[in-house]
Amino acid sequence: MKRTIHILNELEHTGVLSRYAIGGAMGALFYAEPQLTYDLDVFILLPSTSGGLLTLAPLYETLRLRGYQEEGECVLIEGVPVQFLPAYNALLEEALAEAVEKPYEDVSTRVLRVEHLVAICVQTGRAKDKDRVRLLIEEADMDIVYLTELLERYELTEKWMLWTT
Repeated sequence: MKRTIHILNELEHTGVLSRYAIGGAMGALFYAEPQLTYDLDVFILLPSTSGGLLTLAPLYETLRLRGYQEEGECVLIEGVPVQFLPAYNALLEEALAEAVEKPYEDVSTRVLRVEHLVAICVQTGRAKDKDRVRLLIEEADMDIVYLTELLERYELTEKWMLWTT
């Protein structure tokens, strides 16, 4: 995964991506025990285009030119299936803006804050997200005040209460 992170950093440095941060199960890995996962979820902001339409085409073309191939909804980068997920709502945009630098071996990467990981899980609402939230509550060092404010801001408090009571 270290080499994959190098590639992600290069994509951001060269402007192919405006910003990225690791989320999903691999993001949770930075805060709690590992969970089984198939891919690396990478939330991204894309550079604006002249027409205002956002497209993954330049990203995928850059990766193809480097020899990386698509595999289903992922791109296999240095042996790691990477799923690029554009920020599609205000919660994800905020999560990317507030993502934190974390070391992975001797390379730096950006990871969503644990509180954003939890809020995204609550918003998404799948069974595996509920399991991830339970694990993060038990193991991660979370700012509960910040999480509460985040859940209120994105109208997720009621769903949170259903999940945790």
